[in-house]
Amino acid sequence: MVSEPVIAFHNVDKWYGQFHALKNINLTIERGERLVICGPSGSGKSTLIRCINGLEQFNSGEITVEGQPLDKRHLRAIRGKVGMVFQHFNLFPHMTVLENLTLAPQRTLKMTQQDAQALAMEYLARVQIAHQADKFPSQLSGGQQQRVAIARSLCMKPDILLFDEPTSALDPEMIREVLDVMKELANEGMTMVCVTHEMGFARQVADRVVFMDEGEIVETAPPSQLFDSPQHPRTQQFLEQILSY
Repeated sequence: MVSEPVIAFHNVDKWYGQFHALKNINLTIERGERLVICGPSGSGKSTLIRCINGLEQFNSGEITVEGQPLDKRHLRAIRGKVGMVFQHFNLFPHMTVLENLTLAPQRTLKMTQQDAQALAMEYLARVQIAHQADKFPSQLSGGQQQRVAIARSLCMKPDILLFDEPTSALDPEMIREVLDVMKELANEGMTMVCVTHEMGFARQVADRVVFMDEGEIVETAPPSQLFDSPQHPRTQQFLEQILSY
C-alpha cells in the first residue's frame, strides 16, 4: 500500500498582480523526507514554501498537508502541524530566550508555565544553548539567535519543519553551527523542507533537491544526480555559477 504524501501541490499558481510567481507547481513530499529547494533569487522558492502553511495564498490549484486541503477551514489545524524557521529570527526583543520559547506553547497548546518551561529547556539543550535561557536576543550572536528560533519552532511539536533561507542573514562563521543543528534534526527523521543556497548542506542532508527558476520547477532529483549530472541546461548553468565561487 502506497502511503499518502505528507505535502502535495497540484497545479498550483500564484500571482502578484501581473507577476506570475508560481507556475503550475506539481510536487509531492513524503513523510520523513528531507527536501531542499534551490534556485536563483526571484525564482519562487520562498513563495512556494510559504504557501505550505498559508503565509502566502495561492490563486489556483490545490495544496494538501497530511491529507487536508489547505483552505480556511483547515488552516488553523495545518499551522499547528507545520513549524517554520525564517531568514530573520523574529524573536521578541523584550523577552528572554526562555520567554520567547514558552509563549506559544502556553497560549496555543494551553500548557502550564512549568511544563512549557521544561519543554523549552529540553529543546534549548538540544540546540546546545540552554545556558543562554535568561538572556535577551540582543545579547546573542546571529547563530545563537537562529538556534533559539529553531528551538522555538520545535516547542510547538510540529510534524513538518520549514526553513526559509535560515543561514542567509548570518555571518559565514555562524552558518556552520546552524547547519549542524539542522543536520541533527534531519537525522531524527523529521519531515523538512528547506530553501537554501548552502549546496554543501543540500548534498549531505537532502533526500531530494528541487531546482526552481522563474516560478517553475525545472528539475527534481537526488542530490548526487542533480549536482553531478544535472539534466536541464538551466540547472547546469546555475550550478556552474554558484559552485565556482
